[in-house]
Amino acid sequence: MSNSLTTNNQTEDKGATSKPLLKVEGLTKHFSDGGGFLSGLFGEEQRVRAVEDVSFSIRKGETLGLVGESGCGKSTLARSILRLVEPTDGTVYFKGENMTALSGEKLRAQRKDMQMIFQDPQSSLDPRMKVGPIVEEPMKAHGMYDANERETRARELLEKVGLDPQHYNRHPHAFSGGQRQRVNLARALSVNPDFIVCDEPVTALDVSIQAQVLNTMKNLQEEFGLTYLFIAHDLSVIRHISDRVAVMYLGQLVELADKEELFENPQHPYTQALLDSIPVPDPRKAGTRGVLEGDVPSPIDPPSGCRFRTRCPKLIAPAGYEFSSDEWVNTRQFLRAVERRAIEPMNKSSLEAQFFDAAKPSGEAGRIVDDAIAHVANDEWTQASELLVTSFAEQSICAREIPAYEVSTENGKSPHQAACHRHRDDVIDSRQK
Repeated sequence: MSNSLTTNNQTEDKGATSKPLLKVEGLTKHFSDGGGFLSGLFGEEQRVRAVEDVSFSIRKGETLGLVGESGCGKSTLARSILRLVEPTDGTVYFKGENMTALSGEKLRAQRKDMQMIFQDPQSSLDPRMKVGPIVEEPMKAHGMYDANERETRARELLEKVGLDPQHYNRHPHAFSGGQRQRVNLARALSVNPDFIVCDEPVTALDVSIQAQVLNTMKNLQEEFGLTYLFIAHDLSVIRHISDRVAVMYLGQLVELADKEELFENPQHPYTQALLDSIPVPDPRKAGTRGVLEGDVPSPIDPPSGCRFRTRCPKLIAPAGYEFSSDEWVNTRQFLRAVERRAIEPMNKSSLEAQFFDAAKPSGEAGRIVDDAIAHVANDEWTQASELLVTSFAEQSICAREIPAYEVSTENGKSPHQAACHRHRDDVIDSRQK
């Protein structure tokens, strides 16, 4: 089963019957881990699997939000789409043309229609140049207009993005962060692109300035018919500007749906964890924000099957054992605590009371749990962890198969894709029958 989430549909108000402007199929990007000459010579070089088999499409005039925690591969995916870094595998179609097959002048000409806005508004502007020539630079690189026409257009674009055209001769240091990002936006618009990748364009800005820049971007999208791939890790920003949302974890897409569908009806545990982590501005609200267990695995050696399974609070019980719902919850919590060594020293009876007082598995599963408890009581953490992981975690369907499912949609028209085995017919209450 493919681990890519694919859909060529979109809400009707964005042109559901038209072909996608951008279509990504199985895009993969691996990097060398930089082990040096000797590691490569002796066959020990490892690969960082930054992006793995990602597929999606974006229609003209649409904004697809791409969200995920830092380091999950969002920016690498964006740069691979634009060929700023060469993909390891996969295909990118833009206006029906295979971008990954282009090179030289043909690729350069196609890039005129595909622009990018970077995260840091200061480092992405040359401090030695004035903002007018900065905006003109793409037009000059693509041979568009003469010098007077470029200056006229640059001044017009500065005004379009909310800046004074009289600031044409100022240097970037004379502007605030929000104003610099507007200069970046004007530069991206200068060559009349159809598609703009926005790589966390408001992350470095104050919240009040973020709203202004986002509203400007939305207005310009309507005026110029722009299509955005909007990358962020702030869910409130994604909800404000996006039409559909893709959620990324450890180099793969785990969920893709219409904006309201994803926020109101999340179907992947990672998406739910992200939404639960949003602070609620109400001091009367009780409870704690959702916190995921453990650390993000290394992209050099990601988990098999579902990459989120090592942190998932809804890991599915292996089919080879008999667990009640409560027994599996307790076993899963014990497994995770042992993996993190997050248990204070105590004897077997105390361990059993702490983790299995309400429900303890019987049969073969109970014997494995008893052996693991004995290992922990004897300070044999490695043996306990290996026993639990080998017997339970690695036998789960979550470890053995790559998930990719289309689930029922409650809000919107687009298909709802979720990479979670809980949507199998034979899984009930996180147990596989």
